[in-house]
Amino acid sequence: MPVNQNLSHFSDLSFRTAFIIYALALILSLVYYGRMHSVVQAHRDLAEEGRPDKAGRAGSASPYGANSPDGAGVGPDAQAEEDKIATLERRADKFGGMTQSLIWLALVLHFLAIVLRGCATHRFPLGNLYEYMLGITFFALVIASVALQRKERRTLWPWILTPILALMFYGATELYAESAPVVPALQSYWVPVHVTVVSLGGSLGLISGMFSILTLLRRWQPKGHEHGFMGVVMSVMPTAKKLDQIAYRIGVIALPTLGLGIIFGAIWAESAWNRFWGWDPKETMSFVTWILYAAYLHARQTPAFRKAAPWINVLATAAMIFNLFFINLVVSGLHSYAGLN
Repeated sequence: MPVNQNLSHFSDLSFRTAFIIYALALILSLVYYGRMHSVVQAHRDLAEEGRPDKAGRAGSASPYGANSPDGAGVGPDAQAEEDKIATLERRADKFGGMTQSLIWLALVLHFLAIVLRGCATHRFPLGNLYEYMLGITFFALVIASVALQRKERRTLWPWILTPILALMFYGATELYAESAPVVPALQSYWVPVHVTVVSLGGSLGLISGMFSILTLLRRWQPKGHEHGFMGVVMSVMPTAKKLDQIAYRIGVIALPTLGLGIIFGAIWAESAWNRFWGWDPKETMSFVTWILYAAYLHARQTPAFRKAAPWINVLATAAMIFNLFFINLVVSGLHSYAGLN
């Protein structure tokens, strides 16, 4: 069937609009980040003054920084400072909420771009590398949105949105392919099964790897002991322990998802090429990536290797990105379906 150019155009328009809204969300998240830095600094300044001790009671823990007083039984000056901090925090939270709302709106348009692409070509919309990038960035941002629902985690949005937007920009400029039918090898019912599962697993691995990078950065700048410019930048981030927990929980889901994608690919390979496994470059790197994610989960549960676990997760993510770009775009193999030629 001929390609519907109108739907293809609307798909591209939806993607561009989603990209702009993501960019606006990034700007709002940076404003939120800056305001929360002011809140954290105010909490710490108040704690350093020792006012809770003067009042004869301990402070209550703040999710953003050092302990802060809870307001009961303190002097009028301390109470005024607490009210000021609470006002700053409420104003900052508005930007955090707007950030999340814009991201949900952009996700709707992002999903619409994928659906319209499929309707325009009358096939499942994961037939080339550009469409794969549409899918993996969509899944990644859905996963991040679920992981960052808690208010104290919303300060992490700039760290997540920046690389995802860079990936989307690269996909839209360098990997873009016109809407068209796919090669005969991809005209199979295994495409929506295998490629969807692999893209979902890749998105989980990508977000897990980002949180491991943040874990390593937080270890370098421990909460309450930050120093230098990066210490100021990272003062509003959660502790390394919390970041590591998020990375691990997502990694637990990523490993079986990627494994299932490899199994589906092997079954498809048997029906298409009469063999389950042929050590094609794509197959090999996919297996190496899966092994690295398995090593990460094993290290994470082994006390002797727990500190090294985030490094293994970052290495696994790097292997996945290498597989996505270098293997698809440079190395020739049976999986060369980038759609750029």
